[in-house]
Amino acid sequence: MIYLQLCIEFFKTGLFSVGGGLATLPFLYAMAERYPWFTKAELTQMIAVSESTPGPLGVNMATYVGMKTAGPLGGILATLSLVLPGLIIIILIARTLEKFQKNQLVQNVFSGLRPAVVGMIAFSATSVLENAFFLAGTDFSSFSLGTLDWRNIILFFVLLFAVFKWKKHPILYIAIGAIVGIVFQF
Repeated sequence: MIYLQLCIEFFKTGLFSVGGGLATLPFLYAMAERYPWFTKAELTQMIAVSESTPGPLGVNMATYVGMKTAGPLGGILATLSLVLPGLIIIILIARTLEKFQKNQLVQNVFSGLRPAVVGMIAFSATSVLENAFFLAGTDFSSFSLGTLDWRNIILFFVLLFAVFKWKKHPILYIAIGAIVGIVFQF
């Protein structure tokens, strides 16, 4: 039964997470609320691991959740279920898009998809910030200065400044964040 649940949930995620890996995050947060597979706090850790390992974020997350939930077969099934809708859709689109690329309806669909994707990514960003900036067990709804994790907030702004100032490869900033976390035992 767990394998079927993983396949259904990750197939739905792959089908509707238009825009890439970050667009899978709202679906993963919903899974965290619906199933005992992982908590929101664990999801934040999974995001960090998935972002710092090779491969697309969504695929890494599906593999991680599947492995954690149902072992190697669960990891394989969750990953295949996530990728399958996109594979089917891109094959269909690739065969027909060239014919309809100038079609106003097709252009309108893509025009509507862009803000929807940005909205999903913005939701994901706020969810990740909530888990990174607040002490465990608190959220935006119970905001007070005492619930903020100031070390994480300071590290965020220092690294954000560095990213804009020096524009080095993202892996450098991921490594710096990991080293700071180890040294200061966040």
